[in-house]
Amino acid sequence: MSQGSPGGDRIEIRDLRVVGVHGVLPEERERAQPFSLDIVAWVDMAEAQASDNLTETVDYGALAQVAADVVSQRSYRLLEALAGRLADALLITDSRLEAVEVTVRKLRPPLALDVGSTGVRVLRSR
Repeated sequence: MSQGSPGGDRIEIRDLRVVGVHGVLPEERERAQPFSLDIVAWVDMAEAQASDNLTETVDYGALAQVAADVVSQRSYRLLEALAGRLADALLITDSRLEAVEVTVRKLRPPLALDVGSTGVRVLRSR
């Protein structure tokens, strides 16, 4: 998959909250913690715009469920690995997707500083 820059119509899911067990430190591996996901999915919406029919577009509910399942059902040490797996799983969900961008934020990062979140963003395209 390439790392090119997509353009055009897109579906956006912002701040999807999911609980999972991800991290390097022992305390992160022992208990679930909250994560926030942003998903941007590029898809041609011309037919859906003309027909006003859900079958002509990608269902954002299905995308959100796939993302939630990936976060909650397997543990990753690195956010980079989790974000890459999310992007790959989303592209498999519907062949009409041209590209996806996934942002994963750890809402309770183990830092001795006042920080709202830490995260990574990946972009995958066909």
